[in-house]
This record gives sequence, structure tokens and C-alpha cells, in this order.
Amino acid sequence: MNTFARTMKHTVLAAALALLAGCSSVKPWINEPLPAGDQNIPVRKSERDPTILVAVTLSGGGARAAAFGYGVLTELQQTRFVWNGHPTTLLDATDVVSGVSGGSIVAAYFAAHGIEGLPRFEQDFLRQNFQNSLITQALRPGNLIDLTSPWLGRTHLLARRLDELYGGLTFGDVERRPRHPQLFITATDMSLGTGFEFTWEQFSLICSDLRKVPLSFAVAASSAVPLLLSPMTLKNYADQCPDRPSPSVAAAAAGDYRVRLNRAHELSYVDAQRKPYIHLVDGGLADNLGVQRLLDRALANGGLRQTFSEVGIPPATIRKLVLITVNAERDPSVNIDMSDKVPNMAQVVDALLFGTGARATRETQEFLRDITRQWQRSLASGPTGANDVFAPDAEIHVIPVNLRDAPDDIARRRLLQVPTAFSITSEEVTDLIEAGGSVLRHSPEFRALVQSLLSPDPHAPHAPPAGLQAKD
Repeated sequence: MNTFARTMKHTVLAAALALLAGCSSVKPWINEPLPAGDQNIPVRKSERDPTILVAVTLSGGGARAAAFGYGVLTELQQTRFVWNGHPTTLLDATDVVSGVSGGSIVAAYFAAHGIEGLPRFEQDFLRQNFQNSLITQALRPGNLIDLTSPWLGRTHLLARRLDELYGGLTFGDVERRPRHPQLFITATDMSLGTGFEFTWEQFSLICSDLRKVPLSFAVAASSAVPLLLSPMTLKNYADQCPDRPSPSVAAAAAGDYRVRLNRAHELSYVDAQRKPYIHLVDGGLADNLGVQRLLDRALANGGLRQTFSEVGIPPATIRKLVLITVNAERDPSVNIDMSDKVPNMAQVVDALLFGTGARATRETQEFLRDITRQWQRSLASGPTGANDVFAPDAEIHVIPVNLRDAPDDIARRRLLQVPTAFSITSEEVTDLIEAGGSVLRHSPEFRALVQSLLSPDPHAPHAPPAGLQAKD
């Protein structure tokens, strides 16, 4: 009997067992409330030098995005320089890593395993046939029976597989790692259509303990493409934190429209009676770049300076603020505008996911470009007072890294057609990793950052060696 026949036989047998078993009552993991005596947001004490802050956001796009993002992270690790008299790398200086969907897979891996473990990601995920392993797992009799439970969906099986990748680690485990970066993972609240971040700020709104959340759950929720995968569910415990200050309706009506939307987003979670559960799907539906909520919070908090002041950074500290946004968005499979035929269902779904999504991404990129200019003008005007967290010589570097900017025309066209899936070919993995590093190296904004890092450091005890070179 050949392999296909054996697989079909086992599948039919498993399906029959599931039907005989009836509806399963198995319930998956669910988030826990904050302990009654410990409902304050933990104060994070970073072990990194606060004079240089680096944040990296990794977009969605399945294994394509994971490979491209991995290439960028690898290049950051190879970018060495001396800061305050100490040799370091841009990856080691990274204080925040944010991921959406495919980008969240590599972001969580980096946060969980650190710089020393990051090289294993290529073999542990990118070079594995992860998608086939998911299908094999789903066809196991026990899992088929579990899927008859009304509380468990296909994405829970993805979470089980991802749990193997992350070794069962939780956000609390990441927080206990020395020199760990802050990890932000974005999903989409299905009923609101807005981003839902796996961060303390978001989880405090629902009075839930982020430390107990498995990385696998967050990444699976962020990757739950509607229809193909099922939503993931969280419980809202907001009514169990009666002493926590809630966003006011008056505050929600103040400020510009982005501030108002951010406050309305927060208000939607404070009434656990009206919203006892939160159903999450792919984060790319709300923000495929994973940067929108960061910007919204900065605006809602009163601006860039106020945001950093509130996290305890002393005055005149920040000399370099770096934001690297990685975008692995691809082209639609078929250009429907080249034909007068009615698009079929697959083409409609493809266009909606990658056409409409591309428009939202462009809007976010343009908003980021505008707000970057505002920040730079604000810094150029000098300190705003004695409590200004930015040093007089502070610089802001915002560096977009887009797959569409791959320098090789032929390779770019081919890579922009790599499907959004959990597995891609080994050749595509190799090319995407190389493209990530290449696009970053050729970025004018990145070259400007490199040049500024090469400049003599007036704050160092001795002039640093010129150990960093911009690669061609």
C-alpha cells in the first residue's frame, strides 16, 4: 500500500472515530486574571544602554516574511560599532521587537532564544516543512476528535505546533531572560477590526496576566488568517480590577482623530459584562506593519517626549532613536485589472487580502513618514525643558526595509510572488534572507545611521575605532 493510500486510510479511520466519539468537550488554554494582590503593570528595568534605543517591527507574510525579517535581524547583528566606549551591535541594542503574523514567528523566536539562539531559527523553522507537519498533526485521530469541541479550532493545533518551536515558553519566561527585548505581537480583535497587542498595556485593560500567556498562543492568534484558520479566544477580566483607572469618555472625545480612536479602543474593553470574550484573528488585517499601535500610543500620551518620560528614562538621556520597519508584503497572484473577465473567488480573496491590505500599509507608511518629519523638526528646535529625555544632540532614524526595494529586478519580481504560507522552498528561503540583508544595507536611511555611528563618540572615554563599515 502506497503512502497516500495509507494516509487516506488513517484519515478515514480517524474521522470515523471522531464521529463515533461525538462532540468533544476538550477546552484549550485560556488566559488568567491578574492576581488580586498584584494588579499593577510590572515596571520593566532594561539592562541596555538607554542612550541608544532601537525598535524593529516585522510585518506579516507567512514564511516569506519570517525569512525576510530573519535576514534583516542577521544583518543588524553583523552591524558592529562602539557606543559609550563599549563594542556592540545594532541587534544587541534592540530594545523592542514587534511582529505580525509571519513576522511574529521570528520576533517571538528572537525574544525567546536571544541573539545566541537566533541562528537556529533557520533550521528550526525556515528549512522545515512546517506546513506539512501541521497537516500531519491535524490528521492525528486525537486531534480530529479535539476539533469537534466547540471551544477548540484549527488555530489551536497551530499553537500546539508552535509551542514545540518555542519550547513551551511564555511571556513571563521572556521577561526573565537577561537583556531580553520587549516583545510586541499584534493580532486583530475580530469584532472591533482593530489591533490587539500582546503587551502589558493591552492586557491591563482586560485585567489579565500577560506573564502566563504562551508565546505560541500569541503567534498563532496573530497568524490566524480568517476562513483558513479559526479565531483564538481570550477572556476579559476587566471587572476583576475595580481599582484600576479606566479611560474616561471625556478623554476619548479629546484630541485628534487618532487619539480619539485609540481612547475608544481602550474603552471598548473596560466593560467585561458587554464584552466578556475577545476573539482574535490575523494581525495583518488591522496593521500588517505592526507599528500603528506604537504610533497611536505615542500620540495619545502627548507626543514622543512624554511617552519616553513615562517609562522612567532620565532627562537628556536619549541620543539615538532608531525605528526599523520591515515590510515583506507581496504582489497579488494575478493582476485582475488586465482582464475583462469576472474575477473568480480565489482572485477576489487574493485581491482583498493583498490589494486592500497594501493600501492600509501604504497609509501607515505615509503617516509614519509625516510623523517622523514632525519628530525631527521637534528635536531640531532644541530641548523643551529640564525634563526633556532627549539629549541636545539627539537624532531620530526611521528606516523602512521593503521587499519591493530588493536591488535585483529579476529576483525582486520572483520574491514578490512567493506565496503567503507556513512553508516555502529552500531556494526561496535563501533568497529572502539575502534580500533582507541587502535591502537594509542599500537603504539610504540605514547608511545615514551607519555613518552617524562611525562618527567619533564625544561621550566615550576614548575615540572609538572605526570598526563599522557600510557594505555595498
